[in-house]
Amino acid sequence: MTTNIREDVEENDTAERESYGEIPFQVEEKLKWFQDQKIGVIFHWGLYAEAGIVESWQLSKEDEWARGKSWRKDLDTLRKDYWALNQVFDPVNFNPEEWAKQAKATGFKYMIFTTKHHDGFNMYDTKYSDYKITASKSKFHDHQKADIFKHVTEAFRAENIATGAYYSKADWHCPYYWVPGQEAKGRYASYDPLSDPEMWGKFDRFVENQLVEICSDYGPIDILWLDAGWVNSRNEKLSMDKIVQKLRKIKPDMLIVDRTIGGKHENYVTPERKVPEVPPTKVWESNIPLANNWGYVPNDTYKSFDEILQYLLQVVALGGNIIFGVGPKPDGQLPEEALILMKELGKWLNTYGEGIYGTRPTNQLSAPEWYFTAKGNTIYGFTLTKGKETVSLKIDDSFKRVENLSGTAIKINEGIVTVATENCPAVGLRLNRS
Repeated sequence: MTTNIREDVEENDTAERESYGEIPFQVEEKLKWFQDQKIGVIFHWGLYAEAGIVESWQLSKEDEWARGKSWRKDLDTLRKDYWALNQVFDPVNFNPEEWAKQAKATGFKYMIFTTKHHDGFNMYDTKYSDYKITASKSKFHDHQKADIFKHVTEAFRAENIATGAYYSKADWHCPYYWVPGQEAKGRYASYDPLSDPEMWGKFDRFVENQLVEICSDYGPIDILWLDAGWVNSRNEKLSMDKIVQKLRKIKPDMLIVDRTIGGKHENYVTPERKVPEVPPTKVWESNIPLANNWGYVPNDTYKSFDEILQYLLQVVALGGNIIFGVGPKPDGQLPEEALILMKELGKWLNTYGEGIYGTRPTNQLSAPEWYFTAKGNTIYGFTLTKGKETVSLKIDDSFKRVENLSGTAIKINEGIVTVATENCPAVGLRLNRS
């Protein structure tokens, strides 16, 4: 698999090994619901789509990896031109209803949308910043769907797809984080919060106000997905206990994901660009972009459908969820390459989704190159079929009935199940002992 792994977060392996302490009953029940959903989509979309660069990472002086093919020759010019992209970004073909229909046809059960990346540009109508899609300086501000997050969430709920908000805890445009006149050496605040607690207090309240706003003004939010894993570590400590207490009064069952931090405010963990070798102790979700990058980059390299399907089967068999990343184009359309993969995934899930949704991992069967899930008393087995005309699975005589989820005939001979692949990228079986 071709990757361009960015060093934006430090995966916290300790957090992945954590067990739950005491959690609210509503959250415990919501985690069960979440595990049933299995497949979601995350949209990284913002000014970086207009620039065609790796999200907003080029703004950070220390993150030189993001400027391998720099958008501008020097950092000062890059920042000046990037901050002005709000006057250019004009997604006139934005059609959230069409996005939602395409997502439903794919089989996505939940959606997370980028309300704000690290650059601080808000894709919703916040009251706490003028650097937003609805501000008068933004070219798109007078469009009837200018409050993009509002219209995305409404469209997806109309298709019965759960909604979530991605929010970067860092904000490089906020004067309380990157203070004007101070040099921001990297992704962190331009000052030491321990040395300037008054300024950090202002930023803490800014984050609190925005999170309360998102959870209050935008209808049912099932997941709050907090990024910028360096915030809430080291010296950059937000008042998370107070903030979460306020959010829980608004949305008692909302899942909160303080990514890579661990502890009670990370309701589930999020291995990035990988399938964990050992499943995390907490509920978890692998996040995998369909392309090389999360946001839209022209001429990006997309994964093959076989790769996408293998990720899905590996993750679900280990008991996790998987969320696929799609970066919308600057005009508001989803890239054709992403739509092709989504269409293929939808077609496959339409036949084999019974063994994916609502399942849990099982150790009742094991075989090389096979992936198994369980739902009640039923076991499901999947295997990739590339280059094969038939695939075989050895079972014991306790299994009385084996069916192909595609409805084609199955041969069983002395405990060996043989299935014709019929040009399908992966086949799935239903196995019962009664």
